[in-house]
Amino acid sequence: MSRDPAAFGAIRKAPNLTAGLIETLVAQIESGDLAPGQRLPTEQAIVSATGVSRTVVREALASLRARGMITTRQGLGAFVAETALPRSFSIEPDKLESIADVLQVLELRLSIEVEAAGLAAERRDPAGLERIEAAQAAFLAAISAPGADAETVGLGEDLAVHRAILAATGNAYFARVFDVFNVVIPRQRIPVAALSQTERERHLRRVGQEHEAILAAIRAGDATAARRAMRVHLTRARDRYAALRSEVKAG
Repeated sequence: MSRDPAAFGAIRKAPNLTAGLIETLVAQIESGDLAPGQRLPTEQAIVSATGVSRTVVREALASLRARGMITTRQGLGAFVAETALPRSFSIEPDKLESIADVLQVLELRLSIEVEAAGLAAERRDPAGLERIEAAQAAFLAAISAPGADAETVGLGEDLAVHRAILAATGNAYFARVFDVFNVVIPRQRIPVAALSQTERERHLRRVGQEHEAILAAIRAGDATAARRAMRVHLTRARDRYAALRSEVKAG
């Protein structure tokens, strides 16, 4: 079925970025403006229509895929699902009204990704390990690049590291759950740009070092160490989230 870019003509830049774009796409699918089986425009076409970043577009599409509202076909792109699936578990970013709400989501994420790291260490094959290493290299390059956007630097690459680890388990359901989580990853809800350059660089370096510890354990096939390193990483992420929010509010 041919792509119909005109279906996206009414979309404007959403004030809440990912959440706003998700709402717009859901409304168009539910209203029939985007019909079952219809191929969606490319990521770049959606970027041009909405004014949001490519990272935001990818996060929105991942969320719709996790809900069963769209499907992807290798080499062809994304399509509106032919048949609506029963409503699946989802997390609405705009429904998280307090720091406590986000911390509860982080606890859930921690319980899933810790076990996934251990399974990745036990099951990773050369291709899976290569994908994790490539994602980590891209993250380190992104946070070291001069002139990067302070608010989004390394965000997409950070998500890619975690998704590659979940994919290395060989269990596709881990990645599908992560697609639900990725719209509320703390980096997306912390005003990182409000931090000083020194604080921001220190924060990103710590994240990179924690990724390296997880990767080293997976590379060594040490499931216990991988679980431990992921637990340390996500626990610190949770603590950093609470601390950074407090610092920015006090500033």
